[in-house]
Amino acid sequence: MIECVFFDYDGVLTTDRTGSLTTCRYISKAAGIPLERVRAAFAPHNRRLTLGLTTHEIIWAEICAALGRELPLALLIQAFDSTPANAAMFDLAHRLRSQCRVGIITDNKADRMQRLRHVQQLDRAFDPIVVSAELGCSKESRAIFDHALDSARVEANRTVFIDNDRQNIAVASAAGLHAIYFDDSTNDVGGLTSRLRTEFRLL
Repeated sequence: MIECVFFDYDGVLTTDRTGSLTTCRYISKAAGIPLERVRAAFAPHNRRLTLGLTTHEIIWAEICAALGRELPLALLIQAFDSTPANAAMFDLAHRLRSQCRVGIITDNKADRMQRLRHVQQLDRAFDPIVVSAELGCSKESRAIFDHALDSARVEANRTVFIDNDRQNIAVASAAGLHAIYFDDSTNDVGGLTSRLRTEFRLL
């Protein structure tokens, strides 16, 4: 019996493969700066942001210097808010709540996820929400999965984890979770639903 289903955030609960893409694309369009320049400005900071070693506010001056423009920090908040929710996946998560706990495990920036928890009201549907930047470890390590299991008070073999990154799937599987790869390029939520029903008697 499955007691908890964990979703990755970007690329699963959103229709953009990564949060960096969402953020950089918005800033590129709003500021009229080529996307690759924006991505290059953020690139040196992404890992430290994801591990909670810095925040966007701290590095914002460096980002602006790399872009050669003084941009308001409010632009970054707008970029967070532009994150496109995957409506079909959110609907699936809401339906699963009648049978089990539903949570999130994500490699993500702390300030971004704090904003999105408010904007998308994530806490109404997901508990626990496990964010790499708040723990100081990513899905490269089983430690984040162990923490999620402890937070949800469930055993690994009674847990499903859904992610759009095969490496993350491998780590979760090694930690004992039932890990399912989700191809964000096809966004086949119907196929995922069928698999959850067939393999785990959910829905």
